[in-house]
Amino acid sequence: MQITGPLSLSNSRPKRFFVDGPAGKLETVLAEPDIDHPRGIAVIAHPHPLYGGTMNNKVVYTLFKALLELGFIAVKFNFRGVEQSEGNRYSGNGDGTGEIQDVLAVVETTRNQSTSPFNGSAPLVLAGFSFGGAIQGYAAQQLRPQKLIMVAPSVERLKVPPLARPGAQHDNESIRDILIIQGDQDDVVPLHTVLDWAAPQELPVVVIPGAEHFFHGRLHILKRVVQDSCRP
Repeated sequence: MQITGPLSLSNSRPKRFFVDGPAGKLETVLAEPDIDHPRGIAVIAHPHPLYGGTMNNKVVYTLFKALLELGFIAVKFNFRGVEQSEGNRYSGNGDGTGEIQDVLAVVETTRNQSTSPFNGSAPLVLAGFSFGGAIQGYAAQQLRPQKLIMVAPSVERLKVPPLARPGAQHDNESIRDILIIQGDQDDVVPLHTVLDWAAPQELPVVVIPGAEHFFHGRLHILKRVVQDSCRP
């Protein structure tokens, strides 16, 4: 996969460029922390394309900013067919396979272009909101990130398979570091659907009281939870 357009990692000013994805160019934004040795790469996925989801969503922005402030190279992008990204937008009958491939392309390209600050492959954080959280659950099975952050993930609707096996501390099949954040007033992704998915895996869920799906008035809490969980 190639980046179309110049990319410099010299400062934290966000840079907009295009990644060659499997269905065409993917509009991408990257910012690097103003430190000598970034902690890794964090790739954030946005909510459902059919309901106005883009990388400019405020929850995505909150995740992007939180992870950048923690010292990660932060990356967000538009799925195929969204805004300036090429390809056919997700259809109602789709299973998210194309969007999973978009994530893989963005991660591969960013890793290939960001080798100098790291010895070997860069540590990876995958994060996503709603539809994007579910897509990252699928992508995590292939990418094996150091951490997976799922905010109000639509795990029931997209039928995300289990990611962890209870008691399997050294099980290579499991994603061991998963942060799930959910609002108790969410009527788009109801709390019980996330709990029902997480409970058999013995995964904790951080519940933010009074938060609905878009975390209106609760974004500062969301940011604090992410940063507290991801501090070195």
